[in-house]
Amino acid sequence: MQIISRDKVIYRFSPANPPVATVSPGEEFWVETRDCYSGQIKSAKDLRPHIDTSIMNAATGPIAIAGARPGDVLCVEIREIELAGYGIMPTNPGLGPLGERITAADTKIIPIEGGFAHFSPAIRLPLAPMVGVLGVAPPDGKIPCVTPGDHGANMDTTDIKAGSRVYLPVFVPGANLAVADLHACMGDGELSGTGIEIAGRVRLAAMLVSGLALAGPVVETEAAFLVVASGPEFRETARTAIARAADLIGKALAAPFPDAYRLVSAACDLKISQIVNPLLTVRVAIPKYLMPRLV
Repeated sequence: MQIISRDKVIYRFSPANPPVATVSPGEEFWVETRDCYSGQIKSAKDLRPHIDTSIMNAATGPIAIAGARPGDVLCVEIREIELAGYGIMPTNPGLGPLGERITAADTKIIPIEGGFAHFSPAIRLPLAPMVGVLGVAPPDGKIPCVTPGDHGANMDTTDIKAGSRVYLPVFVPGANLAVADLHACMGDGELSGTGIEIAGRVRLAAMLVSGLALAGPVVETEAAFLVVASGPEFRETARTAIARAADLIGKALAAPFPDAYRLVSAACDLKISQIVNPLLTVRVAIPKYLMPRLV
């Protein structure tokens, strides 16, 4: 099984990045990842204001998927996530929505042991490993790995975990998948500006899906399809996710738009993925009892 090393990274998603490896559709492979700070924070003495933020969220890859062509849809199965022995949660003035209440930078090192994140001697958090950055090359430009978009990337969506699938539109030959930014735990919103950031590795398989066209990412869990959208402002970003969800429902159920719109309101949930990246991310969850499949 191929192992793509965390030494092979990009700092921007771009069609100009040459692939560091190629996998066949359905082939399993491991992707090693750095923590979102690229290993610069190793102890409580290492503070976020003192690190190089230009190399944050360095993503391992790109990984070409043989046969992928623009217009295809790539399905990435997350089969296993392995975490390092500790995670980190730094904070500093200005970080996150309450950053003005932080008066001095500090860093918390959080041991990972026995299925828990040991936040303090009195507080143990059950692990909920997830992938923060997972994306493909955009059609043009150079998009920093910290910025989410229709190509995926830093979506920070808690449903991107072992057992889920992420569907992404393909914009360039090979798709050029890259992965980063694992979290041991993170709540929806990533409300302080950070989850429990951690290095690790992810076992993946990627397939090409026929008969499907997508404008942006969709995450599949056991119970739902989640239509993901990112943008600078909440109302317009939510509108994008709702419109894409209604279009998928209408196509899957052969329903006219008014009925698809009603079904989004009657059966679907709008959820916030994160509010702290350069663009915020939301998702609309379509239950599988309503829409059992994408194609």
